[in-house]
Amino acid sequence: MSDQTVTPEATVTPEAAEAPAPAAVPAVPAMPEVPPGPDASPKPPRRVLRAVARWTAAALAFGVLGTGTAFGIASLERTDVPGLATEDDGRWDYPELSLPALPAGSPRPFSAGNPAEIHHADLRDLLLPAPAGAAPDKKLTGGWISTETFLDAYRQQDRASVAQLLRDAAPRHIAARGWTMPDGTTSRIYLVRFNSTAFASRLLDDLHVGASAGTPLDRTDTTELDGSWSSADNVENVSSFVFAEQAPFGAEHVRQAYTLAGDTVALVVHERAGKRETGRIPFQQTLILQNQLLA
Repeated sequence: MSDQTVTPEATVTPEAAEAPAPAAVPAVPAMPEVPPGPDASPKPPRRVLRAVARWTAAALAFGVLGTGTAFGIASLERTDVPGLATEDDGRWDYPELSLPALPAGSPRPFSAGNPAEIHHADLRDLLLPAPAGAAPDKKLTGGWISTETFLDAYRQQDRASVAQLLRDAAPRHIAARGWTMPDGTTSRIYLVRFNSTAFASRLLDDLHVGASAGTPLDRTDTTELDGSWSSADNVENVSSFVFAEQAPFGAEHVRQAYTLAGDTVALVVHERAGKRETGRIPFQQTLILQNQLLA
């Protein structure tokens, strides 16, 4: 496979469009109730049972029913919910966020005027910025990346099969940002945009993401659903599948999550070398903020 950068077929710059003023996004607001995941277009019959199993597992694991949300928030301690946690809980200092400008006349992805749930903003502007104190990744700078660079997230022996999935699903383009914090935690965020919600959902199906983390990421061992992620952490209109390595893990500890947001799939990864687990609160904070930008 050639290492050719995947770029959008057409780019609309903010200067070329009369866009409304960016809307402020609160750093970490209270978590809303989450309806079932977006209704993707019909997929081939052979995927139906697997898709049903995946969404059923997600509903059971993350309590997407409204009653589950209310109970979860009421029963958790204040420090268990990232949005309500105290200031010394290890949260990272992210800059104030705002939604990017849109081309003139283009709706937000989950507005009434956008039933296809398409993101019209520049994908690079939807990437979460690095927090204060972060050392930027020289390879994942917040710009476009090639499919081969994205494949580096997976184990060597699985990259050929994932590459074929990407050829079949034909993503429009991929953007990514990475950084390393003073405590050694490395963060990577990949956004993959497709031509429709059906292709985005299909990728998660083919990676077998749902009740399990599916195709393993590089440097991971035993990865299971993260029980610390609850309905209180969900962001409206997107569906997240959150996993963490279980002890005993190898030379590093990895937390990972996939988010399905309309036509876009996000992969968020935190890992830290050594025998200490990667921080739960910073990871969930990162995922929530990234989901807010996509929603």
